[in-house]
Amino acid sequence: MGTIRLKILRYLALVVVGTLVCACAAEVRNIAPPVALNEAQLLGLESNKIRFWGDEVPKDLERIVAEAQAERKKAIANGTAPKPSDVENILAISGGGSDGAFGAGLLNGWTKSGKRPTFKVVTGVSTGALIAPFAFLGSDKDDLLREFYTQHSTKDIVKPTIVQGIFGGAALSNSTPLAQLIAKYIDRATFDRIAQEHRRGRRLLVGTTNIDAQRSVIWNMGKIATIGNDSALKLFRKIILASASIGGAFPPVKIDVMINGQWRQELHVDGGTTDNIVLLPVQINISIFDKGRKKKPKRRIYILVNSHLNPEWKATEATAINIASRSIATLIKHQTIGDVRKLFDFSKANKIEFNLATIPKDFKETSKEAFDKNYMTKLFRYGEQLGTQGFPWSKKPIYQ
Repeated sequence: MGTIRLKILRYLALVVVGTLVCACAAEVRNIAPPVALNEAQLLGLESNKIRFWGDEVPKDLERIVAEAQAERKKAIANGTAPKPSDVENILAISGGGSDGAFGAGLLNGWTKSGKRPTFKVVTGVSTGALIAPFAFLGSDKDDLLREFYTQHSTKDIVKPTIVQGIFGGAALSNSTPLAQLIAKYIDRATFDRIAQEHRRGRRLLVGTTNIDAQRSVIWNMGKIATIGNDSALKLFRKIILASASIGGAFPPVKIDVMINGQWRQELHVDGGTTDNIVLLPVQINISIFDKGRKKKPKRRIYILVNSHLNPEWKATEATAINIASRSIATLIKHQTIGDVRKLFDFSKANKIEFNLATIPKDFKETSKEAFDKNYMTKLFRYGEQLGTQGFPWSKKPIYQ
């Protein structure tokens, strides 16, 4: 995962041609001050109605739980949702750049195996945020995942702006191509279906990083979809773009918020900057979600990591750029390992069955560019084959 992010930066550096241009000044914005979430408004709502910090228990957690339970009861009463199951399945999808092809392939294969469950909660970060809406909606969206991760390459995702980035710009590339792809795949029909599933008591969550605050933000994407207007659809797409916007490589995404009657702007980047896998703040005791229920369900969490977690030996040339690149790649790998262990401990504390999938170490292919179509296609097919055969999910946070 870290390797893929670094390939993006290095690829962009290699494509520079022509002469240097004038320095570019950073864009001016009306910066949002450090205020409580409920002091800002988004889409006419207090922003804590549609998001919360990823590193602390929401102060209005009981309201969040009560709202979900009320929606579920209403959906059951009007026949749009089945009665509560004895088992609740959760899917958390990590970041990983083009290695998201593994997760997309595994989900396709899981469908073919006939054993893929319906998930009550789906979460995603970075490339996982691109996968999550379709995993949330179910197997009939598998073809879109196949298309996204096997039919596109670097030129379809980013447009290099390396010179502007060096001389004061926000990033080394322009993410307009990725934004256009997100708009293509998250169309109005998909948006409306996500709203329907939210009203049935299911939840779709996406993580970003508020770079000013240096904190993880978890967005309730289904709640945004229920608002239903064009502004909500635009925000939905911007959050996914932000979650996938690797800091420095892609421009940060500006989120407009209303504070004390004035429009301000937050900057959001890759959710993996703070947490490469998200679920809920780990301080939460999951039993709060069982209040008023006659029987506590059995819960299973499936953590889909779009990267190798095992150590990968590589001879590193002793140059500043190579040492820095290898160091950052190692840091990101170990951050992801830490996130997995954190969720393992959370699962044990809350008696949730733990299941982990990572790219097995016997997959040896390498990519030649940031988003190498041939590499992604091979990785997708590899994941699909494993999913079809029945992936051996690990019950502990160990290397595959």
